[in-house]
Formats: sequence, C-alpha cells, structure tokens
Amino acid sequence: MEILFYRYNSICEPDILQVFTGFGITVHVEDLEMHNKNVSPRECAGKVADWILQKPLAFVFSINFFPAISYTCEKLKVPYVCWSVDSPVPELFSNALKNSYNRIFLFDRAQYEFFSPVNPDCIHYLPLASNVKRWEEIVLGMTEADFETYGGDVAFVGSLYTEKCKYDRLSLSDHTRGFVDGLMEAQMGVFGCNFISESLTEEVIHEIANADPDFYKSDDVYTDMSRYLAAHQYIGMKLAAVERARTLTFLSERFRVNLYTRSDASALPKANCRGGVSTLTEMPKVFHASKINLNITMRPIETGLSLRIWDVLACGGFLITNYQAEIPEYFEIGKDLEAYESMEELAEKVHYYLTHEEERVEIAIHGYETTAKYHTYQMRLAEMIQILTEGSES
Repeated sequence: MEILFYRYNSICEPDILQVFTGFGITVHVEDLEMHNKNVSPRECAGKVADWILQKPLAFVFSINFFPAISYTCEKLKVPYVCWSVDSPVPELFSNALKNSYNRIFLFDRAQYEFFSPVNPDCIHYLPLASNVKRWEEIVLGMTEADFETYGGDVAFVGSLYTEKCKYDRLSLSDHTRGFVDGLMEAQMGVFGCNFISESLTEEVIHEIANADPDFYKSDDVYTDMSRYLAAHQYIGMKLAAVERARTLTFLSERFRVNLYTRSDASALPKANCRGGVSTLTEMPKVFHASKINLNITMRPIETGLSLRIWDVLACGGFLITNYQAEIPEYFEIGKDLEAYESMEELAEKVHYYLTHEEERVEIAIHGYETTAKYHTYQMRLAEMIQILTEGSES
C-alpha cells in the first residue's frame, strides 16, 4: 500500500508517519507547507494532484482538514483521510466537507456531533493518543541531573494564549465587552459543558465579526459560521488566556509552580517561569520528573481530551486536569489521573498529592499502564485503517 502524507509540521506528524511505516505502508511525503506557510490552495492542490497522477495511492493523509486536498481527491477519485487534532478548525465549514471521497476523523465528540450530519458516512470520531515507546526511550534515559533540572512540585507546559488572542485587538462597545466578560465568568465555573456558542446574541456575533477585518470570510462555506467563530476562535481563545492566567496565579500563590512557556509570563510573578522547552526532548522529562503536571484544556475543545493529557500519562507523569466529559470513557479519575471542577478542588488535590507520594506515584504508574495498553498511535491508526477498509468494502 502506498499513501501520500501531506505535512505542515504538526506535532503529531512524526509519530503518525512512524506508525504508518511500521505497518508496512509506503509513505510518500509532501512537505512544501513545512517550509512555506504561505502556500496557496492552488499550489497545494497542484502538488497533491501531481502525486496522485504519478503514484498508485491508496489514500492521501493529513493532520487537520485541507479543502484544497479534498477537492483534488474528489476530482481524481482518491480517498482523502484526515485526523483533526485541533479545535476550532474553520476549514471544516468548507463545502469540501461534503465530498464523498472524504474520510474525516475528529477527536472531540462534540466537534464530531456538530459536523458529522453534514456528511455522516464520511465523518468519524477518533480520540487522540500518544507515542508511548518514544517517550519511554527518553524517560528511561533520564539522569539524576535531569531530575534535578526538570523536577519540581507543580509544572505547567504550554501557551498562555495572550499572543494568540484576537479578541483583545477588537474595538467593541462597553455593552458587548460586559456581556462577554459575564459569559466567560459563568463558563469558568462550569466544567464538562460549553454553553458560550448558544448564549451569544446575534448583535454580539455581528459586532465581533465586523470589528475584525480579517474575520474568516469565504464564499466556499455550506452555512454561516459566524456564531461558531465568535464563540470558539475569539471568545474561546480569550477565555483560554484568562483561565490559564487565573489558574496559574491561584496556584503559584499557594504552591511552587514551574511554568514552561514561550508566552509573556510577566503577569505571573510568583510562578517560576523557565521559558519554553523542546517538545520532543525536554517536555517528557518535565512530565516525568515533576510531582504534579497540570493540564488546562482550552474551552474550544468542548468534550474531548487534548494531546497533553495523553502525553503526560504516556511519560509516566502524574496529571491533574480540568474535568472533560470524555475523560471517564478512557480513564478512571483517582486511579489513572485526577480532575478538578473548581479552583478550591484543584488546590485541595494539589496539596493532598504533594503530601501523599505513594498514592501519587501509584496513580502515575496506573495512568501510564492504561495509556500504553489502550491508547497508542498504533491502536488508533489500526482502528482508522479498519474503518477505511470496511468503508471500501461496503
């Protein structure tokens, strides 16, 4: 079997490429977009078409959805397989989503339930996973110096989203600002359910859309996506920034917190900001050496589990995460990981597990074992290929 892997430098790509190759699949790679982020849809389509015309491809694969690839595969009658690992993904509103040669896999069940009615036979749900063996090689090679360098009581690795927040750059009325602030405050008190989108008024959506000249506009959409974008790409990103700043401030005033980020952390003076870390070499050492790893899922991921959850557990790290509705489907809270639904509960659990090392280590080990047994990329991609095979036989 030969496939084309269209890459744009997603963190997941090397792991998935390795698994496909391990399955005995011949993988051709188109990496134009890894070196040129300004690739036009026409250039993308042209590159993919050239590959399809030259090789007997079983399918074209990408992380996240590229309408240009979908249209090209539809025209040339080759399946287009993609796995969404982000949210929001505005490209999912393209008319290309309706193409019959699509085989789209979405990691967030709420995202799946939102988009699957558009093309129910071609859109599937598939949660994320981790490359346990790769993390094992790094963790097992850690030295005492590594534990000294990367260890600590509480660690958070990730963006603060301040640099990604388009909402802060909008010129909005005091009424709209007040409405959105109140909505965000209400949402921050509720975990496992996202109600921002359904709570927005048409007036607020219209004002946000008109305030940004770069608001995502396209003639190639099957429905108006203004509500979705206002809720997820603008307010959702703002909420992520506010929630992360508030949570890290709260924790750093009570515990020793190591913050690994390339974002501006000047507003968090009590956190020990240590800058960014290399995803492939340093991050797993932080996860394994830290007593407690914190995950704060950005709200546009409504019910699903972010990649950070799978990776912390795959590294044998102890994890406390905000509650997500899909967690109980894959892990047992209190046995594989811990979850919180309020700042008070988070503080109580951090204090408890910092003072109960044996329980903490036992949970970290069990979380690792569960991930290694059930949630590797090999297992997810085998499931994906089984769905593809069943679909081709029907």
